[in-house]
Amino acid sequence: MNRTPKVVLLIESSRGAGRALLCGIARYAHDRGPWSFYWEPRGLDTAWPVVESLEADGIILRGVAQLDKLLSLGVPTVVAGHRSDVASGFVNLITDSATIARLAAEHLLESGFKHLAYCGFQSTLLEHTNWSRQRQTSFEERIVAAGLAAPPSYILAPMNQNWGRERADLARWLASLPKPVGIMACNDDCGVQVMEACKLAGLAVPETVGVIGVDNDEVVCGLSDPPMSSVVVQFEQAGYLAAGALDRLMRGRKKIPAQILVSASHVFTRRSTDTIAIENPHLARALRHIRDQAGVSLCVDDVAQVTGISRRGLERLFRQHTGGSILDAIRRERTGQIARLLVETRLSIRQIADRMGFPDTQHFARYFRAAKKMSPLAWRRKFAGHLAQIGGKFTQNGVV
Repeated sequence: MNRTPKVVLLIESSRGAGRALLCGIARYAHDRGPWSFYWEPRGLDTAWPVVESLEADGIILRGVAQLDKLLSLGVPTVVAGHRSDVASGFVNLITDSATIARLAAEHLLESGFKHLAYCGFQSTLLEHTNWSRQRQTSFEERIVAAGLAAPPSYILAPMNQNWGRERADLARWLASLPKPVGIMACNDDCGVQVMEACKLAGLAVPETVGVIGVDNDEVVCGLSDPPMSSVVVQFEQAGYLAAGALDRLMRGRKKIPAQILVSASHVFTRRSTDTIAIENPHLARALRHIRDQAGVSLCVDDVAQVTGISRRGLERLFRQHTGGSILDAIRRERTGQIARLLVETRLSIRQIADRMGFPDTQHFARYFRAAKKMSPLAWRRKFAGHLAQIGGKFTQNGVV
């Protein structure tokens, strides 16, 4: 384009997901722009009179209501929603609910929970929560695949309908579940409601009820008591990809995908799931030792020694209760910690390898690739591309 494009952003900023989307869009504009922005955080209803008169070149909005208005404008548009079906006529940014649910399920299973449950949101005329149902279905599939019973669910009505009565009903449901129980909430807001209902029911978190949310909104997760674990969704990367798709639309490029999948990378563990929900004391002690010592080079004999039983007996317990070996548990915990360091820190590959007790980066890379099916550098590029934009470019030794 021969002039500065005018781009309308209809994205709220009261939650971490919206702020991260805006950061990703801004990053793209700094890299490939300049763009001129009109930003309205309150949505299409408030912005519509202005949007009609702006002669905008492109629009990015969060939400899927009243899209017929935008279609009538004929302006290139990217919709950041949760829908399983695409909004016809637009490029759609869709969260990967299947991966989100799998990560939540595996985290609760690795914490030793044998009783699992799900809490989601009900759809309304204003808020379509297909994404909550998708996460519920994928969560159930992963739990059943682990050989456990299908998890029961509780679907919350909208908050403005009578939260006092809803919280009392939710508390009674929580009290009725077999304990200890691990609960996946469809997002962080839902998770906070579950934890408040736990207080009403007199249920200790995480000793009796473990709770994990989705989105990893640091403010929401930090305000909960105790702080809440959450699945990390790459919203900043999604904002960058959304802006790139809009740029191609505005330039009249073809072969632009109708859907862009917003990926989830890992679980940010906080105290709401910091427990080992295993009745067998030897197995619980072994799993706690693995979690506490995964940052150093750890062998099977080290784990067996702290439990006070034979290695053969401990292996039998692991097979019986986790479906895998002691070594499987060590590798899973270590690669999980490596993945978090790659995404959440600016440490170089060599520094992470040293911190995790590997003799060299080659051994470190082979170990990580065997579990995650990609190299540490590829993992960081996929899930933490914003680090390179802030501080330079990626090399094999980190960000420079």
